[in-house]
Amino acid sequence: MIKKQEPEPEKVSWAFGPESNYSVLLRVHRGADTPSWVSLQDKYQQRVHVPNILSLKIENLTCEDSGQYRARVSLPAGFEFTQVFLLTVYEPVPSPQILMGSTSITPDWCNVTLECRASGARGDLNVTWENKGLPKEWEQRRTLEPASNSCILAVSLPRRQPHASLVCVVSNPVEYKTASFDLGGVCVHECALLLQVFVPLDMLFP
Repeated sequence: MIKKQEPEPEKVSWAFGPESNYSVLLRVHRGADTPSWVSLQDKYQQRVHVPNILSLKIENLTCEDSGQYRARVSLPAGFEFTQVFLLTVYEPVPSPQILMGSTSITPDWCNVTLECRASGARGDLNVTWENKGLPKEWEQRRTLEPASNSCILAVSLPRRQPHASLVCVVSNPVEYKTASFDLGGVCVHECALLLQVFVPLDMLFP
């Protein structure tokens, strides 16, 4: 049984931009060793390769390369069709920084406010908190403006359970980074200070 082979394209035109206003970059003809450039050579020519008539490879991607790429395929007998590729290039995710704000220690509770910040970030990032060993009812979240790329978390932790940690996660759709904060380092230390305050003086000076 001989399988019927699909016809090889006569020509493929690659373009960049939205449907209403795109620019043809180059055309690849069947049997040609190199593509024929049409526009945007300064931006793409040193980074674009054509492995075969149906493939386009772009190296050293930048955020400016994000957008719609169009391949208009011309087949024998005058048939044509267009395929659209949506490319999104993201900046590398920065390492999160955890900053401690206000703290309030009572005999029963340890109240801490923490801020997770993605410093120096450009573009939209998702900044969230995850907890280990901390029930949901002991935390209250509030998020700053999205442009600030930070998230503030207020935690009220019972003194009887000082061993809990929080993890800040900074992510985009293709990458994430984390940083951890041990609440015990704050609440247990403050607990020791409070215990010293309530030691009777006659025990210190017999």
